[in-house]
Amino acid sequence: MAPLVKRAEDARPLPESAAALRSLAEVPHTATALISGRALASLRHAASPEPETLLVGSHGAETWTGPNAEPLQLTPEQADLLARARQAVASVVDSSPGCRLEDKPAGVVLHTREAADDVASAAVDAARLRLGELDGVQVTDGKRVLEASVVHSNKGEAIRALRELTGATAVLFAGDDVTDEDAFAALQHGDVGIKVGPGATAAGFRVDSPEEFGEALAHLLQLRRAVED
Repeated sequence: MAPLVKRAEDARPLPESAAALRSLAEVPHTATALISGRALASLRHAASPEPETLLVGSHGAETWTGPNAEPLQLTPEQADLLARARQAVASVVDSSPGCRLEDKPAGVVLHTREAADDVASAAVDAARLRLGELDGVQVTDGKRVLEASVVHSNKGEAIRALRELTGATAVLFAGDDVTDEDAFAALQHGDVGIKVGPGATAAGFRVDSPEEFGEALAHLLQLRRAVED
């Protein structure tokens, strides 16, 4: 829904996509959800979603399904493991110009988008090696990011949980990152997967850009309204 930018905190949904999502949330028998690698707080800040929109953050580790949703709470063992994972990533960032660290409730992220390619590659390799020494840490690759989490989850599990929660008879999921492939793999017969941008994918459909996906969302809105009228 949002074009790629150098700093993740600067990303915002395109106006057409945001408007279509808001309107879809108001259509009867239609549930909307944002499934993101962002922490929930970051997702809310970037997307400003409607209250009806369900939220899944941190690749499935955090969920918001309504006012009574329980916040994520780590066990003491998970909290200790997270501290050690953070230390491992921080040591890499300190010696890698252009790289930075992002803290999440259940994980820590190495961002390399602003680093030179050789620096980024070396930083990812070093971080992966150090994190691999920590038993219980889930390491996930993304576009110029490497994320370590102490809660094992992925977007495919989020799709399955949301399908059960909402009773959806069909799911449309779109994404542009390598972590979205878990969600595409969780789709069933009758569902629609849309890959945004280039790259190998299990999705059945593809659009070239966030702008084209905004057009797809607007078309979906027309179809849902026509069914309900």
